[in-house]
Amino acid sequence: MKLEQRLLAVAPWLLAISAVARTWVIVTGFGNESIDLYVYWSLAPHVLEGDLYQVTSPHSPPDFPLPFTYPPFGALVFLPMTWMFWGLAQWSFRLLSVLCLYWIVRVTLRLIAGERWTTDTRLWRQRAILWTAVLLWMMPVFHTFEFGQINLVLAAVVLAAMVARDQRVAGAGIGLTAGVKLVPAISGLYFLATRRWAAAVWSIVAFAASVGLGFLVDFNQAKQYWFVLFGDPDRVGPVATAHNQSLRGALSRTFGYDVGMSWPWLIAAVAAVVLAGFALRAAVRAGDALIGVVTVQFLGLLLSPISWDHHWVWVAPLLIWLVYTRIATWARITLLMLWCPVVFWDVIAFQLRRQPTIWTISRPGWLSAVGWAYPALALVTLVVIAVALAGTMRIRSTDLKDTVRPMNTVG
Repeated sequence: MKLEQRLLAVAPWLLAISAVARTWVIVTGFGNESIDLYVYWSLAPHVLEGDLYQVTSPHSPPDFPLPFTYPPFGALVFLPMTWMFWGLAQWSFRLLSVLCLYWIVRVTLRLIAGERWTTDTRLWRQRAILWTAVLLWMMPVFHTFEFGQINLVLAAVVLAAMVARDQRVAGAGIGLTAGVKLVPAISGLYFLATRRWAAAVWSIVAFAASVGLGFLVDFNQAKQYWFVLFGDPDRVGPVATAHNQSLRGALSRTFGYDVGMSWPWLIAAVAAVVLAGFALRAAVRAGDALIGVVTVQFLGLLLSPISWDHHWVWVAPLLIWLVYTRIATWARITLLMLWCPVVFWDVIAFQLRRQPTIWTISRPGWLSAVGWAYPALALVTLVVIAVALAGTMRIRSTDLKDTVRPMNTVG
């Protein structure tokens, strides 16, 4: 704690240093191009021209022409950004992403702190600044900035919506976010698990509205996306590249071919759903909203055909939860020791340097094992959460009985 106190005293300076250092690395390297953000910026106007899914980004890599891969509603959301010239749009989005990272950290700490937030607000706000400085060095976060991705923005909206008390706000936030990018739709499981029926209904209504708006703008364009392109992950990118840290990506690298939704994937998917079900049940029983949200997001990342490594920004709130939540020491140490080397060392770049091209599926056995980094740890995390929270609940139950017995005896 003494170390934390010293770091908290200089937290604003640490954040400034981290931001400057990370910015320097990005603008002097590959990240200066922000190739994914350029896709949004350059192609979004085509949603009004009717050829959104026929064009590709002019700043694409030589071996991979980058198309617009989101629903038409996603392009409509990006339209205001296209009214700015490229440099302004690029830096505005980077600033927005930093603010969203801080917001994610702040909401995470507030959920963990509970009533302690109001009794020592200054301490928790200092921790939010310190954690933001630290998490800028987490690879999924760094790669989000490097590619100009929307992960931090979406995660901030999803987290805020899932813990919102107003059912309409919660549901609409998830529904509209899923309308931009489909994976957040998995968040509806949390509403069902916590019996927030109204929020679940509102999420469906909001999502349907986003889809309907896309059809209203251009019927044929929306029809092409939902009935032709929707089930084609190859259009999003090479399934077996090291960047893809979903179950399908890991299995494809292991088997040497795209497993699709065949028996290897089905077995892994069922296992993931079962483990996530136990973890979510334990989180709901423990009243731990944060880890319930993280559990659902991990499940979505595991089941999605493609989950780029920078999609795994949800590891950030998990790390904070592990540091401050009162759970079994073995669970805390195990997960921190497993996750920290993976997310703070660029294990993805390590693999990419050892594959001929991003389209190559076959891997040496040891390299395909390394390619399981995120999905394997996610599965382990679900198991540890389920066991640790169940154990915590039993301890609390025992403590409660021990407290109640003397009172009954005295009575």
